[in-house]
Amino acid sequence: MPEKNEQEEVLETENFSELIKYTIPGYIIGLVLGISLDNLGYQRSPIGQWLVRTFAGEGESILEGVYSIRQRLSGATGSMAEAYGWGKLFGLAVPWVIDLGSRLAGVNVYGVEGFYIPYFYALSDQIGANISGMLYLKRKEGGWNRGFERYIHHPVMLASLAVILVVPAGLLFARIIGFSPTTQTFTAFETIVANLCWIPPFVGWFIERRR
Repeated sequence: MPEKNEQEEVLETENFSELIKYTIPGYIIGLVLGISLDNLGYQRSPIGQWLVRTFAGEGESILEGVYSIRQRLSGATGSMAEAYGWGKLFGLAVPWVIDLGSRLAGVNVYGVEGFYIPYFYALSDQIGANISGMLYLKRKEGGWNRGFERYIHHPVMLASLAVILVVPAGLLFARIIGFSPTTQTFTAFETIVANLCWIPPFVGWFIERRR
């Protein structure tokens, strides 16, 4: 039984190294786009902020979603990494709705009360990935109780949950002490710092390496 469980854990953490490499390109595109828009005079353009935050916070989700689609089309056996990628892809549009709704409601997106907007750009896909991972474990284990038991012992899922809970506190603190994304470069910087989505795949990759 221990050998079987160990083999299952290997299968669940396989392919996370594929996901890690998708994070850096999103950061770079978001930052370059922010600097370019500032130079063009669009420091506070809502559309500019949407583009910058999408690439800086969700660029890797697009690529990870492509990875999951490729895995499915290839007929590969389902893995936690694939489920993780699907969850991130499905969470992609959530911050767009939240951002637009907040602006229409008159929320000061540059002030303290707007701290949650970069949070959802950076981590709505992570929330989707966490939910998708939980559903994968529930299906794999044949029930919610056993699935949840595996969840609370799964390092990737726990790392994901920690990121989801810690980041909003950091964003709120930064806004309280005076930070404001008044330029597209600052918008990119804020989103990149909040986008710790690389941590759970890194944990999965680290486990792969140790095995």
